[in-house]
Amino acid sequence: LIKKYTIKSTQPKTFDVIMPSADELQDEIDALNAQITKQGSLVRELKKQSSSNAEDIASAVEQLKKLKIEAETLRKQKEVADPTKAFNRKVFDELILRKMFIVPSFEIHGGVKGLFDLGPPACALKAAMVDVWRKHFVLAESMLEMECTCLTPEVVLKTSGHVERFTDLMVKDPVSGECFRADKLLEDVIDELLEANPDMPNEEREEHLRVQRQADAFSPAELDEQLAKYGCKAPSGEPYGSSFPFNLMFKTSIGPEGTSVGYLRPETAQGLFVNFRRLLDANSQKMPFAAAQIGLGFRNEIAPRSGLLRVREFCMGEIEHFVNPDDKSHPNFSSVADKELVLFGRDDQLGSGKTKTISIGKAVATGLVNNETLGYFMARTQLFMERIGMDPARLRFRQHLTTEMAHYACDCWDLEIQSSYGWVECVGHADRACYDLDVHGKATKTPMVATLKLDEAREVEVAKLKFDRKALGKTFKADQRVVSGALETLAENWTDFEPIATALETEGKATVDGFEIAKDMVSWT
Repeated sequence: LIKKYTIKSTQPKTFDVIMPSADELQDEIDALNAQITKQGSLVRELKKQSSSNAEDIASAVEQLKKLKIEAETLRKQKEVADPTKAFNRKVFDELILRKMFIVPSFEIHGGVKGLFDLGPPACALKAAMVDVWRKHFVLAESMLEMECTCLTPEVVLKTSGHVERFTDLMVKDPVSGECFRADKLLEDVIDELLEANPDMPNEEREEHLRVQRQADAFSPAELDEQLAKYGCKAPSGEPYGSSFPFNLMFKTSIGPEGTSVGYLRPETAQGLFVNFRRLLDANSQKMPFAAAQIGLGFRNEIAPRSGLLRVREFCMGEIEHFVNPDDKSHPNFSSVADKELVLFGRDDQLGSGKTKTISIGKAVATGLVNNETLGYFMARTQLFMERIGMDPARLRFRQHLTTEMAHYACDCWDLEIQSSYGWVECVGHADRACYDLDVHGKATKTPMVATLKLDEAREVEVAKLKFDRKALGKTFKADQRVVSGALETLAENWTDFEPIATALETEGKATVDGFEIAKDMVSWT
């Protein structure tokens, strides 16, 4: 059967292609960012729950990757739509180097990643910023300023959790001596195994994925066993050496004997916490009060990058405001209540992806910001940033999602700056409750408390807990301390702990901060 077709010649048609504007593209990007935030939160929750199905996790991760790719595509389209906002980082980097704002440390010896020297212009700029910071916060608020040592004994950072939580397990190639992060090697070799065997039975696949999910929770011995089981070899072809901990803190020894271990501090907060009693005495036992310090912090980053954003030595300003947990009002809050801030609450992050401009007074009144003291310092930080010349249009406060916050935190907001690297955290504002004082007090048997005279006597019923550490460790691995800490906090008031106790008694399990607790893990009286 032969079909005949008649082709008629016509004039070519033209079409007007209407490209979306930069603002329209930004609306799409904001909506996608909300989806990414929501999907990322889902992935974290699934990974945290021991009952999660491996296929559900894999599907959620895949969806997250697709959303990120789509958002990046839109960002590139926006750059094309508005080329005036394109940033030439190469030219900028050459400029600040030529003008000697910053230079790589030990440049003539090849330099060291993550270390930079400040030149004359940057030194003058830093000195001016520190001077304004001290006047704006320390002097204006009558804060108690300290200058604590950069060298910190191991016991202090063990108590705060830094020694345990700043550690990754590493392995070495026995021939070249090159180091690798052990848990990532295990995750990669399992990925390769699954990709090479697409027809693997579901039950076997599920077991491999279970091992992969637990890669960062294995002990050194368990990790070595898994690497050997999966036949993971070094680039030289030889088996890797035994796993050993690599801490992101710089470790050293204190004294000539070499028996006292210390670290260069990764943050400036712990010096203020351990001096709480003396600071309280210096303030004549009056509450509330604030302590502050400005100085260097050190972090042995595995892969320093993004210019000065991720370096191994940096200056930071720290303020710890100590307040009655039952009264978080601030006497000067009315002076900033009308100050408008750009807030990116967790509901907006998971919903519209849009920020909202609102006065801090209204934000606190509606419960968007947890309390007056937190809101006061957010507003004061905004005023400081404007005072040193930051563009308010490039500033916003982003609220931590529930899955991002520590179990003891009430509310957390990061002041972020829109830079050529995107939105970057610059200042953290966190209501940390009394976690830090509690852990240092318990470890040293030192009362880290302030007293308040009550008009009438008050009775509080508490629960006394006893943990099955073996059961906790087997289930939660490195998170067992977090779980026990969350339960102990609730146990300080029976009203808070009673719903958990009821659930454990009736259902045999309860959920605390995303962790599923079984009845055999804890008992109470």
